[in-house]
Amino acid sequence: MKELVPENYFDICIIGASIAGNYLSYLLSNTSLRIAVIEEHEEVGKPLQCAGIISQKLKSLIPLSKEIVLNRVKIAKLVFPSNVSIELSGDDHPYIVDRIKLDRTFYEKVKDNPNIKFFLGEKFKSFNYINKDENENQKSLIIKTSNRKIHADLLIGCDGPLSSVAKQLSIRNNIIYATQIRIEAKFNENKAFLYFDEQWKDLFGWIVPEGNKIYRIGLACSKNVMKAFKLFLEKIGVKYKNIIDHQGGIIPIGTMNKIAHDNILLLGDSACMVKATTGGGIIMLLIAAKFAAKCIIKCFQFHDFSKNFIRKHYEKLCVSSIGKDLKLHYLVRIVLKHFKNKNFHEIYKIINKNEIKKLINVYGDMDFPKSLAFKVMFNLDFIRFLIKFIVKNPILIVEIISIILS
Repeated sequence: MKELVPENYFDICIIGASIAGNYLSYLLSNTSLRIAVIEEHEEVGKPLQCAGIISQKLKSLIPLSKEIVLNRVKIAKLVFPSNVSIELSGDDHPYIVDRIKLDRTFYEKVKDNPNIKFFLGEKFKSFNYINKDENENQKSLIIKTSNRKIHADLLIGCDGPLSSVAKQLSIRNNIIYATQIRIEAKFNENKAFLYFDEQWKDLFGWIVPEGNKIYRIGLACSKNVMKAFKLFLEKIGVKYKNIIDHQGGIIPIGTMNKIAHDNILLLGDSACMVKATTGGGIIMLLIAAKFAAKCIIKCFQFHDFSKNFIRKHYEKLCVSSIGKDLKLHYLVRIVLKHFKNKNFHEIYKIINKNEIKKLINVYGDMDFPKSLAFKVMFNLDFIRFLIKFIVKNPILIVEIISIILS
């Protein structure tokens, strides 16, 4: 006779039912592990908080239905403050996806699984360690939500850039604010436009073609985001009153956090698995989720939920596979944060007159930029610019060393 398990006793508690939490649930759905998923919103996938442009690696990582892909772009047009621009094209034609449907894809696959229970409209509050057994040195967790207490051996923080799980672990992400509208307009549906300016140099402004003459227009920066956004809309000649809808969001910016803790893993935005150059993190979290799933299964096989065990079977694999590239993205972003408009124009001239544009088209990778960075560092004009720029901004040396050693 199967042993009855109390209603609020689970093996795993996942906080957050966006793509990270739902995909991890899916990866674990063929096991006998009992999983609770806590989601503060009433409906999975909403609100929309993403520009939705993802590299074609997406297709190699997950099954990609036609209804999720709205469009593909062939050209990235970089627009600099002086209104000069460079068009880049390569073999990677990124997907423009319906993020709500993407987030719901794996939820729909697992929501009827008897071992997986979703608690929607319920907010994570805190966790506490308890002794799992008087005769063992192992711990488990009591997780408190807005509606109940859950007993679990593992807690997975997939609860976004302002993660409450990470916060209780004394981890706080540096963040920038993003705003975006959807609008019917007449731009090129084969091009994604990226606008650079010292007024919003924490990231950039964007125009992303969703398809059917609908465009996602947005901007992200660390302060005064709506003021900067209005200036951006004026710059590109778009009237705010013509919008279809408006979204806002938060993007974590930095290097990957410490993601292994006793009885706890962090995944996705809560772990700062986000490219600081673009604000995107889907590819990175999907890769990390596969490591997380294998690690979780091992935890239960060996009855070991310690920080060291999770670090060995999860964190170290993430560091070696995505951590170094995330660090490189952040190094680039730190340099760009010191740019003035004249520096953007200097970079434009260097790219436009050299082989760098060709290198970007051949070796450019939205997610893993190491190969391109290695090639570019042999360009003399770029090296001269970088040395001159660092000499004028000596604080960069401290910041770069701090990132490399982190």
